[in-house]
Amino acid sequence: MVSLTALPITKPAVPRSVTLPAWLEVAKPRLIPLLLATTLAGMAITGGAVSLSVICCTLLGGALASAAAGVLNCLWEHDLDGRMQRTSRRALPSGRLAQQQAFGMAVALTLGAVVVLVVGVNALAASLALLGLCSYVLLYTALLKPRTPQNIVIGGVAGAIPPLVGAAASSGGLSLSSWWLFALVMVWTPAHFWALALLLKDDYRSVGIPMLPVVKGVAVTARAIRTYAWITVALSLGGVWMLPSGGLLYGLMVLPFNGRLLQLVQALVAHPDDPGRARALFRWSIFYLFGISLLLLMARLPQADAFSMPLALLPTLGG
Repeated sequence: MVSLTALPITKPAVPRSVTLPAWLEVAKPRLIPLLLATTLAGMAITGGAVSLSVICCTLLGGALASAAAGVLNCLWEHDLDGRMQRTSRRALPSGRLAQQQAFGMAVALTLGAVVVLVVGVNALAASLALLGLCSYVLLYTALLKPRTPQNIVIGGVAGAIPPLVGAAASSGGLSLSSWWLFALVMVWTPAHFWALALLLKDDYRSVGIPMLPVVKGVAVTARAIRTYAWITVALSLGGVWMLPSGGLLYGLMVLPFNGRLLQLVQALVAHPDDPGRARALFRWSIFYLFGISLLLLMARLPQADAFSMPLALLPTLGG
């Protein structure tokens, strides 16, 4: 008879969620490509020619500012992350990176972003990048996230600033078209984030974060997602008029993106407690914003001039 004490004790395998070096993980690099895509889209809708050096400096400065915001977010929430199952293995709560190191990294990234944008682009772009950083860390993370289920509705301003940075880099100012793209990203954000929140509601509930699914339930959250998705679709069509060229091409090509978004939203509303449907919507919402950015860039190609909105069809202020 074999003694149980003689048998080797094996612990259940815990899937590793951390695959990046600690110093890179805290910068949240997975979020940066989408922010840079909307920055390029902000450049595209201004109509001005942009030099390669300005494009490179804008993207580099934006990436540095976004990384700094990610590090500061991790610093602010390191205690909270340590209590959540999903985030307990992150660099700061797990002790793989010291807080002092992370803070020094955030300062260096912020200074680097400012220098690159001021020297290589202009002061307005640098100021807007800093505004986005402060909005994410102070407005969303510190003020709104722990206090209201509408945190992402208001705090979404942080993620909507990159198009303004791109517009400022391209033209030196902010036009109506740049504010349109800002608004589009703002109304896209709640549907995108709440789809993820449906998947993480138990984690948020365990630490007392009042995300909408925790406070109002999954059915109310799904209906709120539907509302913001319809607003996003309606606002996305404004690009037909906001683009200086290729507006009709953009308008035609955005239709399947909108159709798929609404299809996934309706499927979620029908079964709001199905994590598979929430996950599918979350993934598509990311692809959707990448797609919008790509369409705005494509609309500025010389071949797209034939699909510009005729001036006679543009609405006038005089009615």
